[in-house]
Amino acid sequence: MIHKNIDEEQNNLRLDQAATLLFEDFSRSQIQKWILQGNLLVNGEHLKAKDKIQVGDELTLDPILKKRVSWEGEDIPLNILYEEEDFLIINKSAGMIMHPGAGCNDGTLANSLAFHFPNLKVLPRCGIVHRLDKDTSGVLVVAKNEKFRNFFINKLQEREVYKQYEAIVVGKVIGSFSIDHSIERDPRNRIRMRVGKNGRDALSYVSLISSYGGYSHVSIEIETGRTHQIRVHLSHQKLPIIGDTLYNPRNIIAKGTSKKLLDCIQNFSRQALHASIIRFPCIDKDDTFEFKADLPQDIKSLIQLMK
Repeated sequence: MIHKNIDEEQNNLRLDQAATLLFEDFSRSQIQKWILQGNLLVNGEHLKAKDKIQVGDELTLDPILKKRVSWEGEDIPLNILYEEEDFLIINKSAGMIMHPGAGCNDGTLANSLAFHFPNLKVLPRCGIVHRLDKDTSGVLVVAKNEKFRNFFINKLQEREVYKQYEAIVVGKVIGSFSIDHSIERDPRNRIRMRVGKNGRDALSYVSLISSYGGYSHVSIEIETGRTHQIRVHLSHQKLPIIGDTLYNPRNIIAKGTSKKLLDCIQNFSRQALHASIIRFPCIDKDDTFEFKADLPQDIKSLIQLMK
């Protein structure tokens, strides 16, 4: 795998143009072929040759990849909360990857959408307009046409989309507070993000829902949607999310934890993070949509043990 980062010289160029400049040993036609085949990814995502790239984007090239990423439809169940002409609301299950990319060739939400809604294959990323981490569950918007896709992306950029999450963290939270720390990629581990002065601005608001000894059930509202934002921010505040092997690798346990709860935490299969509410403006009238996804059973069971 060859990794390159976009700097000012390639900023806002087409992907194929920028990649040809960065990967000097290969021709533009070969670069374009690899983009089509899924060998060249941007921030782990499969883009088109004509898509524009920005400073800080990471290009990953695998010139000898044998198995190509597939955007073909697969009969994978979907939990649809709401559907109308312009969009779908999905309750994504933990463990589901958003779309094919580095290290994942198929079996994703995009593959499921392509099967159940074949018309979505004409849209970038099969209509997926924002993302949740693989092991984060909860409410997700999928565009069904280009008009709504452009509308929703604009509202995200204008910070008019309200997103609320719930998490179970190690540590005692009192009241509410904000976290305003920029986030950048960790140069020592490309999978991780970290708080850093050279990163992109990121703002989160944390509020206590309930406390259980040395643990807290919190809600988090985010104004920005940076990669791993909530997980990085909470970890930086010494409030790591239970089950987060990337930002809570030592699986910290609070003092006084019972044996039964200890076993549950140590065997919790993913980060205890759930996207609970999303709210956004209507496209054609002065009103808003709001959708909620209840906590999944694994987090409910964890809370019950804490009680």
